[in-house]
Amino acid sequence: MLVNFHTVNLKKKHPLQISRGVHDKSQNLFVEIVKEGITAWGEAAPGKTEGAKTPEEVQAHLTRLIDSDIDNLSIHEVYQRSKELKIPACAQAAFDMALWDWNAKKARLQLKDLLGLPIPKTPTSITVGINPPEVVKERVEMIISNPEVRALKVKLGSPEGIEYDKLIYSQVVESTKKSNVAIRVDANGGWSLDEAKLMMRWLAERKAEYIEQPLVEGDEDKLKFLYKGRPLPIFIDESCRFAEDVANHYQYVDGVNLKLMKCGGITEALKILNIATSHGLKTMIGCMSESSVSISAGASISGIIDYVDLDSHYNLDPDPSEGASMINGVTMNRPLPGHGAKLKI
Repeated sequence: MLVNFHTVNLKKKHPLQISRGVHDKSQNLFVEIVKEGITAWGEAAPGKTEGAKTPEEVQAHLTRLIDSDIDNLSIHEVYQRSKELKIPACAQAAFDMALWDWNAKKARLQLKDLLGLPIPKTPTSITVGINPPEVVKERVEMIISNPEVRALKVKLGSPEGIEYDKLIYSQVVESTKKSNVAIRVDANGGWSLDEAKLMMRWLAERKAEYIEQPLVEGDEDKLKFLYKGRPLPIFIDESCRFAEDVANHYQYVDGVNLKLMKCGGITEALKILNIATSHGLKTMIGCMSESSVSISAGASISGIIDYVDLDSHYNLDPDPSEGASMINGVTMNRPLPGHGAKLKI
């Protein structure tokens, strides 16, 4: 097995502000696996909370994994080895999706078919960041000018407080009143318990479909006070990184949002989906600052997921990869063996 690494700068068309800060660019590490004449691709979006802050750190960790003699191991054995070596989730995700891509190409199947999963069918949300109302107005009108868009995810939890959140959300409602798009809300842990209770009631009266991560990661013990009598379904994101987190928090949430970068790839994502479904929870798949390589890997399993937020590659200028695109609102893989994406090199 030959493994090549490619560090690529990603630039956003529009900076994305969430409760924790503003993101306008990133450096991602792409993993290219070549074996038996087959080339496969994976991608890591480094991040502090994902265990590796830079592409250099990701590459160093993956080099440790590769040097541990994994050539003849199965995907699940490689995943277990990476856990033993404490490979960060975002690095693990890149290698895991590349291995799945390789195995599907070896079988001459699309990855979803190798996994026995249905075609993606759920439209993706398109994200609206924290911005002044006049900027929100401009962004929303631009987004919904695309007739394929079916849903918006509005980032709240502004450092300016909940009154500013109300201004942002009210502008979204105003700008979409003539359209039929769904509106979802993600606070990224930006509210206190009391703020979350107030905002959930306020949002429930104004078309919001659900609330994602209302409380900061680490405050999961307070979810029970928010869950009882909740006016909106509660999804957790940052509070759900691995399958065991679902088992720990399922009593006080309605759903979980998995991300390949935070859980470590498709192998762990499938575990999360199985456990969430067994507890009667709704499921969601999201993304970070990812190109269409990682997005395509996520789309490959999205056919069994209730809510989809696979939209980061639509906000890249340019997308350095070629892969998933929007078809009738759905982030859809290219009809090729594997996950259908690759870095443009």
